[in-house]
Amino acid sequence: MKFTASKEAILKEIIIANDIISDKNIVSILSNVLLETSDDTLTIRASDLKVSFETQIPVDTEINGTTTVMCEKLFSILRSLPEGDIEFEFADGKLYIIKRDEKIHFSLRCIDPKDFPQFKAPSEYTLSIPKKDFVEMIDHTMFSVSDDETRYYMNGVYLEPGQQSLIMVSTDGRKLSFIDRNIKQDVPFFEPIIIPPKFLQLIKKVSSKEGEISLTISDSHIYADFDSHHLASTLIEGKFPNYKRVIPLKQENVCIIKSKEFLEALRRVSLLVDQKSRRIYIDIQENNLVISSEESELGTAKEELTCNHTGEEGRIIMNCTYLINPLRVMNCEYIALAFHDPTKAVTMRPEPEEDYFHIIMPMS
Repeated sequence: MKFTASKEAILKEIIIANDIISDKNIVSILSNVLLETSDDTLTIRASDLKVSFETQIPVDTEINGTTTVMCEKLFSILRSLPEGDIEFEFADGKLYIIKRDEKIHFSLRCIDPKDFPQFKAPSEYTLSIPKKDFVEMIDHTMFSVSDDETRYYMNGVYLEPGQQSLIMVSTDGRKLSFIDRNIKQDVPFFEPIIIPPKFLQLIKKVSSKEGEISLTISDSHIYADFDSHHLASTLIEGKFPNYKRVIPLKQENVCIIKSKEFLEALRRVSLLVDQKSRRIYIDIQENNLVISSEESELGTAKEELTCNHTGEEGRIIMNCTYLINPLRVMNCEYIALAFHDPTKAVTMRPEPEEDYFHIIMPMS
């Protein structure tokens, strides 16, 4: 194998491959990235057995061939090299990486690619969705995924079909995020699935917001195809909680406030919170909302904002992070905090309502 590629083109894809490969992987071949040339195309493939990635970039090929090389070291070498074209040659069990003009020469030991996992692309895709919509759905759900490994069925994002929409939900038992995005086309039926966060994070990182992403869902895998990228992931097994039972049917008390002002106030007040509990106090009154916090032995913080409130006054005690994370992605001028009782679930949604909301359980 012998080819020439631009540093920018190959480094961009090796960065993605390096993100997939786990440092804890004890199988040596999975610490490697596969490089395969065919005519003037280089295929790059990486896998940790759960998430797989494949892409193609144009190169100038002299000799076709296939090998695998340690991804982390290849990434470090490429990142260190000057801009411009780089020569690659596989010979005698090594990959030679050369910048002739600067007289730079590296070699890396390779592993036979025969045991490298194959990428099984689907023959046809289930549905297509605008990348912008899918990335926004990921943004609105990722921060509510549980990290409790004993409840593994909550360690991912739940996806189910609507009639002309896709529904994404995530929860860790203390907060829940929901989005029902209309994609303006009939959605073929599929059994609801639980998607690992790593797969969704990869889509968000790799994809632009232009064009569409094609998805295929099988009994045990999800596949995504966009631009020159092909991704696959195993699904999380188990039964996701019945999220519909968590959504409050009636919340008479509603406080409407400017979202940007609320977010900035939360960030300031959270500078003096207990670092373990992240506790803040929200006092909702007739025309104002008071946010306060206290960090033992260090000090207190308090900020007052104007609001439009209907219903009873009350104090809600919350983890400030559970409010800040969704506010960062809520692209709206006003948000509403709705509740039936200050000790029960609080719904944070855009005002006027849109296709998403976040439910947060208060602290005692």
